[in-house]
Amino acid sequence: MRAAVIEAPGKVTVATVADPTPGPREVVVDVAACGLCGTDLHILQGEFAPTLPIVPGHEFAGEVVGVGSGVTEVAVGDRVAVDPSLHCHECRYCRIGRGNLCDNWNAIGVSVPGGAAEFAVAPVANCVKLPEQVEVADAALIEPLSCAVRGYDVLNGNLGAEVLIYGSGTMGLMMLELAKRTGATSVDMLDVNSERLSTATTLGCTRSAASADELDQPRGWDVVIDATGNQAAIQDGLGRVAKAGTFLQFGVSDYATRATIEPYKIYNQEITITGSMAVLHSYERAAGLFASGVLDPKIFISHRLPLEEYPAALDQFKAGVGRKIVVVP
Repeated sequence: MRAAVIEAPGKVTVATVADPTPGPREVVVDVAACGLCGTDLHILQGEFAPTLPIVPGHEFAGEVVGVGSGVTEVAVGDRVAVDPSLHCHECRYCRIGRGNLCDNWNAIGVSVPGGAAEFAVAPVANCVKLPEQVEVADAALIEPLSCAVRGYDVLNGNLGAEVLIYGSGTMGLMMLELAKRTGATSVDMLDVNSERLSTATTLGCTRSAASADELDQPRGWDVVIDATGNQAAIQDGLGRVAKAGTFLQFGVSDYATRATIEPYKIYNQEITITGSMAVLHSYERAAGLFASGVLDPKIFISHRLPLEEYPAALDQFKAGVGRKIVVVP
């Protein structure tokens, strides 16, 4: 089969690799679409993936074309979206229900071959069947949506909050859509990419700007979310949190990224700084939200490119062109 392969830091190709074979409790998925994510860029630069080469792609959906001997939950022909999370279920964090912090954390498309290929293997336990009204080629959006759902789990649904989101890429826009549905009084969006920012306006953000200074809100915001991973945005955002407010680090930064905090201000104003790591008990809920129409795939997916163009798709994503880019095997 054909698959994208990150062979070494900075080197990605599309090559012929061996067809996958399912284990007893695994299925083979004929991939309909696979989304690109900032995590893929980190893997390309040698971060996150424990070893290279690796077939990337942790956001994917498709049709089951093969099942292992112990699989009864799905059948050949079922359309599924795949939760990429692989937890050991044995370490302390798994035992206390925090599998996303697993000491032995792995993921499809990060540490084992993923969905940037014609076919992918997944544990049956990670497969969620799609209802008829969901286009399987759109369902690659479910995985990033499940990360956004986890983010709002961390925020504990702060009703009546004034929210500021840095970054109007896919993840920032998803956080916008969830903020609108979790009782936010206002949701302001920041981005230096005017095209992406216009999408935030289309989706109904309260205000949009290139800088928080343009919004003239000296008291700050109750909830500040960084969806960029960018050092300058993070540093600015930490200074925009209102008294008793919360800063959520949602975007994925490079390992070397650093920001400065003011301990006295955190103490004196009772500010919370927290993070949200990937997916935790949120994939099925995200699938349900997606099926209910919480996202419009026509707005969120800006480009559908053939698998053979995976290297160029990564370059386009890195350049900030478009919104969600998916490759289609």
